[in-house]
Amino acid sequence: MRFVASRRPDPLIDVTPMIDIVFQLVLFFMVSTTFVQSPGIQVDLPRSSAQTVLSDDKDINIWMTLEGAVYVDESPVTAEQLLEVFRRRGRNDPNTLVVIKADTGVSHGRVVSVMDQARAQGLTRLAIATDAGGGGGDEEPDP
Repeated sequence: MRFVASRRPDPLIDVTPMIDIVFQLVLFFMVSTTFVQSPGIQVDLPRSSAQTVLSDDKDINIWMTLEGAVYVDESPVTAEQLLEVFRRRGRNDPNTLVVIKADTGVSHGRVVSVMDQARAQGLTRLAIATDAGGGGGDEEPDP
């Protein structure tokens, strides 16, 4: 008896569908990722271990630098312009959140003054931004 030796063809694995799926996953993750851009204003925020407040596009973001400059949404403003921003936004939407991002060296009085100006124009939702991950009081005050 003579058997015919038949060679089985080598199985071919088509990887094209797998590459398509991996490419689609990469695209999905790239599109669904949000990129947070940090503003160009440098302030050293105080440290806190409290929960973070989520911000909204309608919020008023105020930066107060150590040099005394005040910025509203990354634009430098004078005291009169700041008051006008508060007045206009207070009339349009009194529930607008005012987020104050003051440098750690800014005096408490200046921050309270800005908060009072906002409250006087009907903006009662105020928040002070802090840098998350700090101990919140572990540092000793300067004499």
